[in-house]
Amino acid sequence: MTVRAGREFLAIPGPTNMPDEVLRAMHRPAIDIYSKEMLDLTESLLGDISKLFATKGKSYIYIANGHGAWEAALSNVLSRGDKVLVLESGRFAIGWGNAAALMGAEVEVLKGDWRRAVRPHEVEERLRRDKEHTIKAVVVVQVDTASGVQNDIEAIGKAIKASGHPALYMVDTVASLGCMPYEMDKWGVDVTMSGSQKGLMTPPGLGFVAANARALEVHKKANMSTPYWSWSEREGTENYRKYAGTAPVHLLFALRKAIDLLHEEGLENAFRRHSLLGEAARRAVSAWSEGQVLGFNVAEANERSNTVTTVTMSNGHDPAVLQRYCKEKCGVVLGTGIGDLSGQAFRIAHMGHVNAPMLLGTLGVIEIGLNALKIPHGKGGLEAAVSYLGEEVAA
Repeated sequence: MTVRAGREFLAIPGPTNMPDEVLRAMHRPAIDIYSKEMLDLTESLLGDISKLFATKGKSYIYIANGHGAWEAALSNVLSRGDKVLVLESGRFAIGWGNAAALMGAEVEVLKGDWRRAVRPHEVEERLRRDKEHTIKAVVVVQVDTASGVQNDIEAIGKAIKASGHPALYMVDTVASLGCMPYEMDKWGVDVTMSGSQKGLMTPPGLGFVAANARALEVHKKANMSTPYWSWSEREGTENYRKYAGTAPVHLLFALRKAIDLLHEEGLENAFRRHSLLGEAARRAVSAWSEGQVLGFNVAEANERSNTVTTVTMSNGHDPAVLQRYCKEKCGVVLGTGIGDLSGQAFRIAHMGHVNAPMLLGTLGVIEIGLNALKIPHGKGGLEAAVSYLGEEVAA
């Protein structure tokens, strides 16, 4: 017996659920890629992406997922043999570093921990020791969807500046853009990249990179770039060059509608929505953790992200059993533990197109599963989430 019907609900950190308006926006014929309509669409999206990054620098759109945008960011500012400092706080900065190594860079990892955010003072100390300025770039993620950690990008930027080191500061915002504040120029970030499939509520397949004046100057001497990723190749009067060929027309229709929806809601309101829903999820997990089986992966409360919560399971309990129950019996798909947390955790996404009914439904299904599978847990998780939202969302 099950209580599922219709399509599954995705509580995974990408691809996330998409609004019906975004899906409908793609259900139309293609347009002439040389038309004024296409030119206007491109210019409006590039402008809005720059605004989302909060930069006066140049933005670029790639037909690629986040891994492609990693390559785009790296290849435009590095030369083969350049050294990159990777700030570890989970899986994804490490992944970005692995890409850099395969592309010909020398990679050093500033060892961190999957249970905590990057420590800015450690970044400053390492850069101060690099007297010869061999490190050419520092890469970090704002939110790591594997660990669930949120890094303080502003504080890290201040640490880099305090060190007096000229390395470029590069940030991955795939799991945070459109969900929480990000100030590229104000925080001293030189290059930012992101993707379409999380907070921007669009199908996977679009990658975004923004570069400030300093990065664009470094680009002139970098030798790692290839024709498709190159910023220089995307300049010129011909609109198709901005995509290095045929534009991904229907994905652009979707992105235009998704950003329009964000504008209608207001970015500050979207940030507040994610903050409220993130804390509601944490209230539920905190209650469940009293059973000594479930717990938070990220140790410090203020380092837990507002877009995904990574929940560990211990004492011999397999998270896959709970995930399978939630999916097969109730139609809710939870994120699986990945990397170092494979087989030890599950993840609850609360990013992008998500609201109170979606989150509370997900938490309720998890609680059903915990009860049905007789997994020890503190009672009242869903009630704690409901009570919190009732207190914070004014009548």
